[in-house]
Amino acid sequence: MNLIISGTNRLGSNSLKVANYYKDELIHKGQEWEILSLEDLPQDILFSDLYGKRSDAFASIQAKVSEAQKFIFVIPEYNGSYPGALKIFIDACSYPTSFYHKKAALVGVATGKYGNIRGVDHFTGVCNYLRMQVLSLKIHVPHIKDEIDSEGLFVEPITRAFIDEQIEEIIRF
Repeated sequence: MNLIISGTNRLGSNSLKVANYYKDELIHKGQEWEILSLEDLPQDILFSDLYGKRSDAFASIQAKVSEAQKFIFVIPEYNGSYPGALKIFIDACSYPTSFYHKKAALVGVATGKYGNIRGVDHFTGVCNYLRMQVLSLKIHVPHIKDEIDSEGLFVEPITRAFIDEQIEEIIRF
């Protein structure tokens, strides 16, 4: 099993829509992936699951992370970088076994025109520290509100082509 991480705890986020799109495309190609939305993190994670503590609520999340060999991180832009909830999630996971020598693909999304280039770059540094192998093809989706329709489908053919190329590389990665 592999995980697609919707990188924000914001309810109804565009990141979750993108994560669902990736999951549907991967299933269509015969791949098994599960979505882990950061909406599902324990509300008191700052106090219950950092610094070696483990709550029952996070234990099932940790089990999924431990089992996964590949990750797709869908990372929205928050203040020119990635969300604090994503950093807290990474910090709460067991180190180094959660991510050590596993594979990651990164997808940046933003309402602005750069598709979270800086945030994906910042998160690449975190992945490198965790000794994850990061797929070199990173997708940046600018103006996400114009890119995805009400049914969660990408409307721009060039965006779909880049995403499809990344998905093919994830499968082979």
